[in-house]
Amino acid sequence: MAASDTTPFSQLIRTASQEQHTEAENSSFMGDLLGGRLGVAAYTRYTEQLWFVYRALEESAGRLLSDPVAGPFIRPELFRVAALEQDLRHLHGGDDWAAGLKPLPATADYATRVTELALDWPGGYLAHHYTRYLGDLSGGQIIRGTAERTWGFERKGDGVRFYVFDGIQNPAAFKREYRELLDAVPVDDLEKQRIIEECRRAFALNTAVFRELGAQFPLSA
Repeated sequence: MAASDTTPFSQLIRTASQEQHTEAENSSFMGDLLGGRLGVAAYTRYTEQLWFVYRALEESAGRLLSDPVAGPFIRPELFRVAALEQDLRHLHGGDDWAAGLKPLPATADYATRVTELALDWPGGYLAHHYTRYLGDLSGGQIIRGTAERTWGFERKGDGVRFYVFDGIQNPAAFKREYRELLDAVPVDDLEKQRIIEECRRAFALNTAVFRELGAQFPLSA
């Protein structure tokens, strides 16, 4: 699908990446996790992978604040690393949660891609920002609910703080504002198409992480 002046950019992105989005959602690992068929160890391992990806996103954010393409989307109320670290401290039962922690190979590839784009291509960084943070505000809430019910986490408490955006009082309004910013992003149609392709790649990278997690926790095999 080509970018078009007549179709809002936010709609183009959503439509063009729908197939990859559905594939990620329907992975065996995520299906087992959302179905409550996996133990808390699987949830912990998943949360660890998120930490590597969001650390790449947020360590890169500062250098993009003044960028006309990515800068307007760098919003501190979205940042997730501190919440992830609080969750991991709870899940591991102490402050030494990061000792010996290594990303899965697919996660390392994902984080490296984000870091490289932040240095060389703000539009590509925006593609990953969009796929991650808007996903957290939407489908991520389903994971939070499953975690609270399945493993007994306190509602919006430690273990699920990653999914709680204390600085965003109205998620629907925030997402609407985000999409309006996408529609106004100052790039031409060719660059919009490149960003859309990077969104597809972001979902593919995420799916690869799910695939490797599924190999570690192969309930559906």
